[in-house]
Amino acid sequence: MDGWHETDIRVRYAETDQMGIVHHSNYLIWFEVGRGDLCRARGFSYKEMEEVDEALMVVAETYCRYKSPAYYDDILTIMLKASEVRSRSLRFIYKVYRRSDDTLIAEGETLHVVTDNNKKVRSLPEIYRRRFLGDDMDPVPDGHAPR
Repeated sequence: MDGWHETDIRVRYAETDQMGIVHHSNYLIWFEVGRGDLCRARGFSYKEMEEVDEALMVVAETYCRYKSPAYYDDILTIMLKASEVRSRSLRFIYKVYRRSDDTLIAEGETLHVVTDNNKKVRSLPEIYRRRFLGDDMDPVPDGHAPR
């Protein structure tokens, strides 16, 4: 899918409930895993955004719709992309599929507000806006945030 990033995870036993089904709380964690992986694939990390550029992505809203159960040891593909990148906020959309049978397991969204270290809303630095949209894919030297 155009513009989508994929991250695979294997369901751990601890992520299931007494019925052997993945507990709903894990999907938001997996969304975060996908976002971190997307950042690294685009040449930067959350840590660099926060420490070097003082741009923190605060979760302001979440949504997840569960379509089909996932089970222990399933390999799931978390697909995500930045669907909306504004000056002070970002929205990501997610689709979770079971790899073995291509079943849609869940879909969701998260909205993030950009703040500084003092939790004051601020603008997202332009380089990150471009990277989240996939417009600026040049590699970044290790230990240096993009400028």
